[in-house]
Amino acid sequence: MNKEPGFLEKCFVIFGLTFFSGALGVQTPLGVPLIPSPLLTLTRYSVFLISLIIICFNYKDSRLIASRDKLFWVFTSILFLSFIWSDLPIETLKVNREILYMTAFGLYFAIRFSLKQQVKLIANTFFLGALFSVILALILPEIAIHGADHPGAWRGVYDYKNTLGSMMIIGSLAFFFLPVSNFIDKFYKWIGIFLLFTLVLLCTSKTSLVIYFLIILILGFYRKFRWRGKISVVFLDIGILILSTVGTLVISQWVTLLTSLGKDPTMTGRTILWSSALLKLQTRPLLGFGHSAFWLPQLSNAREVGFSVGTGFVAPHAHNGFIDVALDVGFIGAALFLIVYCRTFFRSLRFAYAAKKPEILFPMAFLIFLTMNNMTESYMLRLANIYWILFITTNFTLLKRETD
Repeated sequence: MNKEPGFLEKCFVIFGLTFFSGALGVQTPLGVPLIPSPLLTLTRYSVFLISLIIICFNYKDSRLIASRDKLFWVFTSILFLSFIWSDLPIETLKVNREILYMTAFGLYFAIRFSLKQQVKLIANTFFLGALFSVILALILPEIAIHGADHPGAWRGVYDYKNTLGSMMIIGSLAFFFLPVSNFIDKFYKWIGIFLLFTLVLLCTSKTSLVIYFLIILILGFYRKFRWRGKISVVFLDIGILILSTVGTLVISQWVTLLTSLGKDPTMTGRTILWSSALLKLQTRPLLGFGHSAFWLPQLSNAREVGFSVGTGFVAPHAHNGFIDVALDVGFIGAALFLIVYCRTFFRSLRFAYAAKKPEILFPMAFLIFLTMNNMTESYMLRLANIYWILFITTNFTLLKRETD
């Protein structure tokens, strides 16, 4: 089964990406899902099994591509086997099923589709997500728009305003680098950029807005000053200059920047939460507490860490994706993940550096977004999510391009 993906397969990918983005799990204000849970479970298993079947039909390509990053599979194995040292192994094993679902779909997406096709499908997915968010807000505003918790903030077909914001950023990045060949493509591209940016504004997530503009500035600067050819000292100097400038600005103006956004210098208690979580990690530094086990409500960790922020507060996660990875699999697992991430990021830089086609810049843009978004939220490996799927897809797509 090495023929080009057809229309039905592309529809399957859009459906799968929509599912993993959480758009099918929208709930009423009373917490009742619009789509019944058994149907969502059936969807989850169907997406997993279809992905697995197609991978098997493409066994040679799958084995060749998957074998190019053995370190990734070591990390994934540690993550999956972490139920062994979890305080609640059965609960961790249940959560670990999501690793199988995400890995299968992410690998399938990388194997079957070119980078150009991936960018188009991601753009189409979030265009539909934005469109249905607008429709839902007009028909059932009590579902698509927050109530007393965040008055007037849109969440669309997603679970929370910040989720809507981050999804629209991923979609915007896909539209920014969407290849166009005619007027209709160009028109669709700009309509998509406008619609998704409008929803970034309507969700009122200051974090999403800041990330949106920072990524545009970084990518705009990069595209303007890059030199087409091999990586040179000039490129490294520019990279160091950007990092130094941004780092100096953030560090010197930390309090001013945060208070101007209506937040306190502890980032609404996040830094206190991080310190407390990392202190707990010292009790299990090597392999951590097991995937998602640290925050399970049956254990006392979430209450103890939350108490450092405020009485009665039970933390749902660390509000930092990198810290949550360390809590899951310790410093050993976190180090493996950082190596895999950094290698993927440098590959994306290398391809973007000499890129002549717009879609080749998408992996670098997505990885920058992934880092930014996980500095104040836990959007890495928490539950089944599109972030980890796109990371897997990006990693193996770049590896595939290296030998094409």
